[in-house]
Amino acid sequence: MTRRLNAAVAQLGPIHLADSRAAVVRRLIALLREAHGRGACFVVFPELALTTFFPRWWMTDQAEIDRFFEREMPNAETRPLFDLAEELRVGFYLGYAELARERGDVGHYNTSILVERDGRIIGRYRKIHLPGHAEHLPKAPFQHLEKRYFDVGNEGFRVWRAYDAIVGMCICNDRRWSETYRVMGLQGVELIALGYNTPVENIHHREPEHLRMFHHLLSLQAGAYQNATWVLAAAKCGAEDGFPMIGGSAIVAPTGEIAARALSEDDEVITVDLDLDLGDYLRRTVFNFEKHRRIEHYRLITERTGIKTEV
Repeated sequence: MTRRLNAAVAQLGPIHLADSRAAVVRRLIALLREAHGRGACFVVFPELALTTFFPRWWMTDQAEIDRFFEREMPNAETRPLFDLAEELRVGFYLGYAELARERGDVGHYNTSILVERDGRIIGRYRKIHLPGHAEHLPKAPFQHLEKRYFDVGNEGFRVWRAYDAIVGMCICNDRRWSETYRVMGLQGVELIALGYNTPVENIHHREPEHLRMFHHLLSLQAGAYQNATWVLAAAKCGAEDGFPMIGGSAIVAPTGEIAARALSEDDEVITVDLDLDLGDYLRRTVFNFEKHRRIEHYRLITERTGIKTEV
């Protein structure tokens, strides 16, 4: 019997600096209710879904920076979302900035979690491929300071058994790196949830705007196809305090085909009834890893970080 999961991607429009967490959570609740009304049992929310994309601003006061981070999850402001998920029996993926105190150390992570249909947190991922820069670039139109405000994720690319599927997570820039998908693919991943906040403008060089969307979708589709997995990608988008970010939230099938795509830059829900067995034929044939992979020729992938020309 074919395994199926009715799943949703819940895109968020802009969250401005002045918007409160309580107001944002009310929007998440409305999206969760809409997804449930369409029959969804699992919802993917965006990266940094509780605040504006704060790495666009240069800040030096650690207390000012830390106000964007969550000390615990759930907390008083997010508890209503967890309670509703338990009531409706809908699981979700949620991205946020995490302030973690572990073994006497303080860490700042760009984090996502998996929440089961009974409201329990069952999985956590901390973003590994941090983009941007750590230094102040006063001539740039805005900053992209993830390397300053976040630590590199320290828990790897894991998968969890949830929602009758094998589920993995990644965040934003992770989607551009083939290693992200392959590490989870080697663990039998069937569904990858990811949130993103992607500026329309590349601050380092002039890039046509259409390429931002093209590269976004290309990354999702290639990762899905080459690892025979569903990919559910949720944007936070639109102009936050005048700084525009791309939309393009999408659900991509294991065949690499786009099964659904958001049309707006506002709060929007898209849903697909996922056939979790759709990628089986690819895992048996074209991408039968055990049969076809030749790891003896892949050593440079883990032995070398940067490019070195030897000819």
